[in-house]
Amino acid sequence: MTARIFKPAKNAMQSGTAKTREWQLDYEPEKPRMIEPLMGWTSSSDMQQQISLHFHTRDEAIAYCEREGIPYQVIEPKEPARRRAAYADNFAFRRPEPWTH
Repeated sequence: MTARIFKPAKNAMQSGTAKTREWQLDYEPEKPRMIEPLMGWTSSSDMQQQISLHFHTRDEAIAYCEREGIPYQVIEPKEPARRRAAYADNFAFRRPEPWTH
């Protein structure tokens, strides 16, 4: 029962950074998911996959794992590449093609 400690990435439908500041602890699946023959849904009998804990800092999550004796793996977040853009760049002379309506 290994735990993953990570900062969740924003989903594709978000433009802001809500729910990405806290650290999350999820357990690695012990059993693979199986396809239910009647409906075709994926299911699992592993109850640890339903647990997701949230912490304010990485150190709090690590302290929790060490206190409870849970082996863990920390996944460091990747910083997003910020591209600085200004509205005036739409009308710049160095633009490859001229701006039109």
